[in-house]
Amino acid sequence: MADFTPSFPDLRDRGVLITGGGSGIGAAFVRAFCGQGAKVAFIDISETASRALVESLSETARHPVLYLKADLRDVDAIKHSVETAALAFGGLGVLVNNAGWDDRHELSAVTEDYWDDNQAINLKQMFFAAQAAAPHLIRDGRGAIVNLSSIAFLLNMGSLPSYAAAKAGILGLTKSLAGRLGPEGVRVNAILPGMVVTERQKELWLTEESIAAMLDRQCLKRTLLAEDMVGPCLFLASSASAGMTAQSIIVDGGTL
Repeated sequence: MADFTPSFPDLRDRGVLITGGGSGIGAAFVRAFCGQGAKVAFIDISETASRALVESLSETARHPVLYLKADLRDVDAIKHSVETAALAFGGLGVLVNNAGWDDRHELSAVTEDYWDDNQAINLKQMFFAAQAAAPHLIRDGRGAIVNLSSIAFLLNMGSLPSYAAAKAGILGLTKSLAGRLGPEGVRVNAILPGMVVTERQKELWLTEESIAAMLDRQCLKRTLLAEDMVGPCLFLASSASAGMTAQSIIVDGGTL
């Protein structure tokens, strides 16, 4: 993949909040928005990786990167983080709901507590982050929310029913929020990544065989990386997509 990120001048100096920004796709988003000159804050529960990311950007970012440690299952913590970012930046123009937990779980082993916890991480927190950010995005006058879903629910994957249900739900949430916030000038769209190869995926689930099997199903015969999600996210956050809302973009290499 060519190392090229387009420039979106309207993102310069805008307040951006990213959930799950400490590693993986979220960290790629943090770097990308910093590269656009935005004021970037991110929420993550993993302190070590998050502080390392902030340090790595300390000399190149136009604005200091704000790390907010929070457990997104805690609604009060979400609200506090959103208000902290908005206060620090003098407002918010973009919310990227990226955080998720793609844990594999056997149908017969799922308990009520596991289901509720999984939904809290993958779906519930997205609504409450949007709810908390909405007044700031409305005040901005051209606010944007980008929600990260997944193609997992489209592929009949049997190893993550709760995750798949949540990721399908994100599309419904996206369209409902778009309908509610559109009249007030806020756009809401979604990205559905395919199999993105991150360090976490390689450590926990991906093998050479499983990667090869997915590549057989993709039109593009290369693995997708976190950076492949950057362009679509910047596009949906920027004025380049000013006429788009309630839409979903699939970025999966053309999975068949």
